[in-house]
Amino acid sequence: MASRVIPVEPFDLVIFGGTGDLAQRKILPSLFRRFIEGQMPPEARIIGAARSALDDRGYREMVAEAVRAHVSPHRCTEKNLAAFLKTIFYVPVDARGETGWEALKARMRPGVVQAFYFSVGPGLFGDLAQRLKSHAIAGETARIVVEKPFGHDLASARALNATLAAHFREQYIYRIDHYLGKETVQNLMALRFGNMLFEPLWNAQYVDHVQITVAETVGVGGRGSYYDHAGAMRDMVQNHLMQLLCLTAMEPPSKFDPDAVRDEKLKVIRALKHVELPEIVRGQYLAGPDTPSYREDVDNPDSTTESYIALKLEIANWRWNGTPFYLRTGKRLKARLSEIVIQFKEPPHSIFDSPPGQGANELSIRLQPDEGMDLKVTIKEPGPGGMRLIDVPLDMTFAEALGEEVADAPDAYERLIMDVIRGNQTLFMRGDEVEAAWAWTDPIIAEWEARDQRPLGYEPGSTGPEEAAILMHRDGRRWRELKT
Repeated sequence: MASRVIPVEPFDLVIFGGTGDLAQRKILPSLFRRFIEGQMPPEARIIGAARSALDDRGYREMVAEAVRAHVSPHRCTEKNLAAFLKTIFYVPVDARGETGWEALKARMRPGVVQAFYFSVGPGLFGDLAQRLKSHAIAGETARIVVEKPFGHDLASARALNATLAAHFREQYIYRIDHYLGKETVQNLMALRFGNMLFEPLWNAQYVDHVQITVAETVGVGGRGSYYDHAGAMRDMVQNHLMQLLCLTAMEPPSKFDPDAVRDEKLKVIRALKHVELPEIVRGQYLAGPDTPSYREDVDNPDSTTESYIALKLEIANWRWNGTPFYLRTGKRLKARLSEIVIQFKEPPHSIFDSPPGQGANELSIRLQPDEGMDLKVTIKEPGPGGMRLIDVPLDMTFAEALGEEVADAPDAYERLIMDVIRGNQTLFMRGDEVEAAWAWTDPIIAEWEARDQRPLGYEPGSTGPEEAAILMHRDGRRWRELKT
């Protein structure tokens, strides 16, 4: 099954921070893949902008190295790379000064889509937005793409939104969260709203609980200074896990339209109940035989920042009243895994002599690795000897079910960047959505900071603090296994 490629219009994409890690590791390789698939037209232009004193030739050499390092060799042929590099240009620009802006203006073309990717720290967003307008570089329909973090709390998120809104209208601001570009996340909407099978059961009457897990095997690495200021709650729960929660719990939008979808997501955030501290477990990874502890990684022996968090959420609306949502995320865990699990209730009456829990269907939606879905169903065990029931998965791993083309499908950044060029904001966060998430998060953080609670230690390669398992056991439930 081959995927259909729909070309976008010619565009000028300026990447501020074009020499940085994100540009080299994700943005530029993603654009290369879209180019060789025929979605990015040859007339498109990618303009790197940074403080480095490079010219077009020097930047093209840097881009070539980045593409070779992050794109599979069978796709990164020298012929393809040479064609792609013809679309690459560079302008040295000082984000906080006046150097380079007129040169950048001279590079921009009238009559094509304009997009500006702010692959820089949030502290530069305002400077870039202001200079794009004051130098008349960005037209009325120019789009800007901003990376997280979208603030550190509600006050800073509001200030950041106000800064961007002073120069660009909301319909041209794209707050990117790469989790929303994952194939399986979008399939969650297709599964719910494109089939009659699940949506009638997608409520508190039939769903026992929902688990959302984003587990990582790595530590904080080179992000120590940032991460120790943020922690798992700000870095993961407030944005990535919140978005997965919204897509899982939201009401059907009236149509598949950016604002219709985001309106329903916003309602979920506003319906979240405040989480009390007994329903939260915070952890911090300890040193292992060959790995440093969290505090060593961040060079802060007194750090009280969490590298793991598990919490129980409730949504105060008719659809989900009484159905808990359990969220967990952490670093240095047993396995790398991102999944959403819908645990259905047991049949109200069993006619079989079967153990408790059998017949409780379970839908697992895997975001990574091995994107796909499986549904646990109960069947009769084959063979003679009476009615013996077993639980088996109906597995749909996309790469196996849909062919090799899907195994090499566009990654999140490829899809999201092309959505920016198309002007489709469905998979991007709106300003009020970001602020609502912070309004829910801030009181929880303030409460544990006021009590000066230290995170619980957990062994690297484990499933996190034992107290996270107890959080579920109190309710007669258990976490899904973190499979390696």
